[in-house]
Amino acid sequence: MLVVVTREAGRNDALREWLGPATILEVPLTATTYRSLEAVEADLARAGERGPFAVLVVTSARSRNYLDAARRVCARDVEVWTVGPATSGAVTDAGLLVTGEAPSALEVARRLDHGPVLALGAREMRGELAHELSARAILVETVACYETVPLEPDEAARGALARADAVVVGAPSAWRVARTLVSSATWVVVPGETTAAVVRADHDRVLVGWRAEVARRLEELVAGERSSPGAQ
Repeated sequence: MLVVVTREAGRNDALREWLGPATILEVPLTATTYRSLEAVEADLARAGERGPFAVLVVTSARSRNYLDAARRVCARDVEVWTVGPATSGAVTDAGLLVTGEAPSALEVARRLDHGPVLALGAREMRGELAHELSARAILVETVACYETVPLEPDEAARGALARADAVVVGAPSAWRVARTLVSSATWVVVPGETTAAVVRADHDRVLVGWRAEVARRLEELVAGERSSPGAQ
């Protein structure tokens, strides 16, 4: 089974672990551009005029280096909510206690019942969290820590995407690069429902969850298709 992982180089070790014995090719489709700490601190200072924040939402482990600055505009007993286990790990490593974790920013928002809320994440952060909280009259401020930029795959990378049994896609930004290069017969594996919704808009074969049981299900599906009467 050929699996293409599309996160940035050096960020695929955990994926390799749960994917098991598959043949894995690394084809980065995005790169991260981090904002300067000074620029983020300036945005946090402006946001802090509406604080101190009772809840801090961290949507990505990439915000790790900005947590100390964010903490300064939060209440002493701030609740810290995260999106996904990797983010929880980064927050814990930074010395903060994780109050709660959910698979998507929208699910975090649905679990919150008070504010004000400060959300850290990407410049292109989707608006579900802010929309959900604002609809319930909960004050929310979002501060961008980084930007995800697309990478143009070379000929070898395009060929790998085209023939893969599965492609692991971590975010909508990566799918926007991959969507025209991935076969309709390929399974696309995503971390949660936010990315799944974007992929499902133009691709039918989607598996949700970056964990061993999903890898086993993927292996079963691919093996079943290869052994079916119509398989070549």
